[in-house]
Amino acid sequence: MRIHEYQAKQILRRFGVDVPRGDVAFSPRQAGDEAARLGGKVVLKAQIHAGGRGKAGGIKVASDAGEAERLALQLIGRTLVTPQTGPQGRRVRRLLIEESLDVAREIYLGLTLDRARGMPVLMACAQGGMEIEEVAARQPDALHIEPVDPLLGLRPFQARRIAYALGLEGDMVARTVKLVGTLARLYAEIDASLIEVNPLVVTAGRGSLVALDAKMGFDDNALFRHPEIRDLRDTDEEDPLEVEASAHSLNYIKLDGNVGCMVNGAGLAMATMDIIQHVGGAPANFLDVGGGARAEQVAAAFRILVSDSNVRAVLINIFGGILRVDELAKGVVEAVRQVGAKVPLVVRLEGTNVEEGKRVLLEARINVSLADEMLDAAKKVVALAGGR
Repeated sequence: MRIHEYQAKQILRRFGVDVPRGDVAFSPRQAGDEAARLGGKVVLKAQIHAGGRGKAGGIKVASDAGEAERLALQLIGRTLVTPQTGPQGRRVRRLLIEESLDVAREIYLGLTLDRARGMPVLMACAQGGMEIEEVAARQPDALHIEPVDPLLGLRPFQARRIAYALGLEGDMVARTVKLVGTLARLYAEIDASLIEVNPLVVTAGRGSLVALDAKMGFDDNALFRHPEIRDLRDTDEEDPLEVEASAHSLNYIKLDGNVGCMVNGAGLAMATMDIIQHVGGAPANFLDVGGGARAEQVAAAFRILVSDSNVRAVLINIFGGILRVDELAKGVVEAVRQVGAKVPLVVRLEGTNVEEGKRVLLEARINVSLADEMLDAAKKVVALAGGR
């Protein structure tokens, strides 16, 4: 799960990290009122779950409250298209109104899980405010990485090493050590999957360290421990089909192909997508109904699959252990009858009550082809979908 920038800054502020003064606005009038409260020049920042907002026109500077209200009128309701939104873009529904700061220097800080190391890492770069992926590709030595031991946390000598790698001196070293230590502690305490401060700025004059922008993502499996964070979810920023899937406790991710995939188990899902690619097709999604899905969940999964206009054929690939195959078959039949789907189905079944499951499908007289092996199933569904 991801949250908006203004929400991430609220969390940072709670942990003692310095962020610009400001608040969220849902209307032009609120934007003007907040600008008046702050006084002087303010920055209006579109709140969407995507980077590249500035280049897309989603960040504006206003000199007073009146200009802030006029600019907010232009931004709220606008669709921003950035490299991270895709061509469909994201609609702006809220703005962050913040004080404008006099910036002397920009730095990048980030924390995420390094699966190769099996632990979180803290990343720092003296070139903040830029796409860190581009910097890492062009100048890999510019990115300094420190592993964070899950038991010991980020140790002081590592924090000092980061400060020195960023070229900081004097009391800025101590401030940076304190800040990165706080971020490492925050990452663990809130079960984050990503914390990114880009840029972290050194302000002119006072030389303060301020998180000018912030991004956070969270481990969905740990949200039960953090109801206050779970409540920050903005479903308007998510794919509607993924939102519906989560409501039925289904794991669904939309992809770019035309073959819908319903499977049980993440490993089988990956193998299914691989074999579809292998025979010349392209999966339209990753949909895992889980090991103990009920007929109602299977029906919901099928409705989600055929709601995607890109799907031209559906492959249902099930190995029933806890999930009984006949139960799944009943769910598929019920879903087809409810939805009235016209797309062809290819079904490959193995496991508990498999023969009964096949009988249920054949007697239902729906548009379904049975396959005994995964390769055969993949070839059939790709042919029905018309290839890539």
